[in-house]
Amino acid sequence: QVQLVESGGGLVQAGGSLRLSCAASGRTLSAYAMGWFRQAPGKERECVASITRDGRSVYADSVKGRLAISRDNAKNTGNLQMSSLEPEDTAVYYCAAMITTGPSIYSAKQRQYDFWGQGTQVTVSS
Repeated sequence: QVQLVESGGGLVQAGGSLRLSCAASGRTLSAYAMGWFRQAPGKERECVASITRDGRSVYADSVKGRLAISRDNAKNTGNLQMSSLEPEDTAVYYCAAMITTGPSIYSAKQRQYDFWGQGTQVTVSS
């Protein structure tokens, strides 16, 4: 089992940047695909980015070109670099880890993820 803790959220003006981190403990993160999800008030949780065990990344259309997911297996962390932030990006952001049978598997479906962090709030002011 792996435990995940997000950090790096906060308040930022529109057009600004934030870098979220997801620290893993308990097991090595390299054994899992990872995803970043967000949930805004009154909305369903959505996947904004995911990354396979071998480092391939996939993004939601709404964030392409503005968010970049990465992983540092040596540090057992995952990261989400966010730039050109918009008020619509305001949400609680969660990292998640998924057990996979192959190195190139990813998913945007939250029910397929096995472990979750507690979330970190990102607020973008206009």
